[in-house]
Amino acid sequence: MQTDPNEDTEWNEILRDFGILPPKEEPKDEIEEMVLRLQKEAMVKPYEKMTLAELKEAEDEFDDEDMKAIEIYREKRLQEWKALKKKQKFGELREISGNQYVNEVTNAEKDVWVIIHLYRSSIPLCLLVNQHLSLLARKFPETKFVKAIANSCIEHYHDNCLPTIFVYKNGQIEGKFIGIIECGGINLKLEELEWKLAEVGAIQTDLEENPKKAIVDVMVSSIRNTSIYGDSDSSNSDSEDTK
Repeated sequence: MQTDPNEDTEWNEILRDFGILPPKEEPKDEIEEMVLRLQKEAMVKPYEKMTLAELKEAEDEFDDEDMKAIEIYREKRLQEWKALKKKQKFGELREISGNQYVNEVTNAEKDVWVIIHLYRSSIPLCLLVNQHLSLLARKFPETKFVKAIANSCIEHYHDNCLPTIFVYKNGQIEGKFIGIIECGGINLKLEELEWKLAEVGAIQTDLEENPKKAIVDVMVSSIRNTSIYGDSDSSNSDSEDTK
């Protein structure tokens, strides 16, 4: 009968003392094993933490096997970078000068929506529109948002026309809002401007309805009620006069 060398017997202990049997295997700690496994899985090659520029500088430090893996990794990072750039192409409201108008707006990239705000900093609504456009530029990075001082683009542009917002695509004006009323009034809300730009197609809003709809509904209801009661009062007055 064969004896189990790991069995806890007095005879096995004697044999271990004399070196006849190897030391008893200690039971493995499952938690420790799990920790070691997770640590191993979490380990990454140094190049996997590097930017593309750092990889270029450190090429001499890697062997041929690493270099093959690096090429695959580099291509993966490059594609990820291109995809991110394509998705977040703009993301901010940029200032341009009049002599940049053609290149930045009229001749902008194919199929890119461009929103340009002509403004003057002395006009309060212009400043408010710039604040709103800055937020919208971050929310809709695939649309190009720019601003320019009006007179740098159009000489002697009248203040009554400000703010002015033009919406371009492929060199054509697809929408325009000229003056305080068309831009939404002195109390213009961010959501109202977002809706205006979405209506001409420049951005893909998640708003489900015109934010001003509720205000318009209240105004229409008020006018209707006034008309009804006014007609009633007039009718009563006429009947009293005929008595």
